[in-house]
Amino acid sequence: MKNTRRSFIKMAALASAAPFILPSHLVSAQDKPSGRLNIGFIGMGKQNRGLLYNFILSKNVQVVAVCDVDTNRRNAAQKYANDYYTNYPQKGTADCKAYKDMRELIARDDIDLVCIATPDHWHAYPTVAALKAGKDVYCEKPLTHNIHEAITVMDTVKQTGRVLQTGSMQRSMGGFRTACELVQNGVIGKISHVDCSFGGPGVPCDLPEEPMEPGLDWDRWVGPAKMRPYNSILSPRGVHDHFPNWRKYKEFGSGMVGDWGAHHLDIAQWGLGMDDSGPVEVHPPKEKGKTEGAKLIYANGIVVNHLNSGYGVQFYGENGQVKVNRGRFELILDGKTVVAHDPNDRTSSLYKKTLIAEKNYLKDAKVKLYNSTDHTADFLNCVASRKKPITSEIVGGHSAICCHLVNQAYYNHAKISWDPKKLAFANGTGKPEWLTRDYRSPWAVR
Repeated sequence: MKNTRRSFIKMAALASAAPFILPSHLVSAQDKPSGRLNIGFIGMGKQNRGLLYNFILSKNVQVVAVCDVDTNRRNAAQKYANDYYTNYPQKGTADCKAYKDMRELIARDDIDLVCIATPDHWHAYPTVAALKAGKDVYCEKPLTHNIHEAITVMDTVKQTGRVLQTGSMQRSMGGFRTACELVQNGVIGKISHVDCSFGGPGVPCDLPEEPMEPGLDWDRWVGPAKMRPYNSILSPRGVHDHFPNWRKYKEFGSGMVGDWGAHHLDIAQWGLGMDDSGPVEVHPPKEKGKTEGAKLIYANGIVVNHLNSGYGVQFYGENGQVKVNRGRFELILDGKTVVAHDPNDRTSSLYKKTLIAEKNYLKDAKVKLYNSTDHTADFLNCVASRKKPITSEIVGGHSAICCHLVNQAYYNHAKISWDPKKLAFANGTGKPEWLTRDYRSPWAVR
C-alpha cells in the first residue's frame, strides 16, 4: 500500500507540471493578470505533503497558505513552500503563510483553491466553509465522515457553483477506466455481481492517554468529535512519514471500509454506471460481529459483495470476468484469460496490456468513460473550464454514502433499505442518528 501510494504521488507530481489554460473571463473576474491561482492546504500530514508537492509544480498555481493544528507539521510545510519559491523565484514568491485555524485561511479573499487532507472527521466542515467562501475544493476521500455530510457537501456545491474534486485518484490511474468500459460495453455480458476487497468497518476508539505532544492543539484536532485524551496513534508526534491509524476508529475515520472501500466501491459504482445513484438495499453478514460479507444490492438485481481478500474489484458477467487493482488487470472470457498484467512480470506493462484490451474489445465501444491520466491536473483543468471533474462531488458523495451504508449495516447488524434518489432510508429501516453524528460545538456541519 505504501509503495503504490508513494509511486502515485511521484508520478503525478511529474505529470502535473504540464500547463493548463485559464479562460480570460476567469482571470479578469479574479483580477489575476498572470492567470495564477492561489491555493491553500488544510491538514499537513503525509498525504497533503504529497499533494502540496504535486500542486506546487503546476505552472499556474501559487502555494500561499498552509494550515495544521500541529506546530511542527505546519512550520515544515510552510518552510517547504517558501524554500521552493526561494530556489525557483520564477515560479512564485516565498510568502506562504501558516495557520493553526483553518477559518483564517478560508477567509482570505486572495485564495482561489483549497486542498483538504485532514482526518475524515474534519473533511466536511472546511469543505462546506470553503465552498461558501467562493473557493474551489480538492478534498481527500472518503469525501465525508457520514451520510448527512455527503448530502450537505453535494447540496453546497450545487448552491455555490464551485468545482470540487474528490481524491479518489484510482479513476485517474491505469486499468480502472478500461475495466469499467469493458463492463459498461457488455464485453463480459450481463453483470451478476461484483466483489470488492478491503478491510473491515471502524471500531470504537479505546486508546489509552499519553503525554500531550508539545505544540499540538488537541482540542482543534478532535474538533467535531467527542473529546478524548491524546494518543500518538491518532496524531503522531512531529513530522511523520506514514499514514496514521486514526482511520481505524469510527469517531475519526471509517475503518478500512471508508479508507480502501472509498477507492474500490467507487470503481464498482463507475463500472455499474451508478455514479449519481446507489444501492437500494444493504445487508449485513449473517453472522453478527463478522467484518466481511456485507452486500450492496442495486435495483437491477446486481450485488456488490464486501470481501477482505482478493482483487480490489472483480466484475462477474455471464460471459466472463474483469479483475482490476492497482498495477493489476485481468480479462477472462468464456473461462480463458485473454488479457492479463501482473506487477511482478517485468517483461510487460499495465499500460500495454490495457491498450491490447481496448484494441481487441473496445474498438467500436459505444460507451466512452471520462479519461483522466492525472488527478490534480484534471481538477485544475476543470477549475479553468468550470466543468465537473472526474470525481466530482456527485461521484465522491455517492461513493462515500456506499461506504457509510456498509458501515451502518455492520455497526447495527441490520438490513437497510435505501432510496438513492431521495438519499434517505426507506421502508421503515434505518434510524436518523445513523445518518449523522453528535457534533461538538462549534463544529456542526450545516
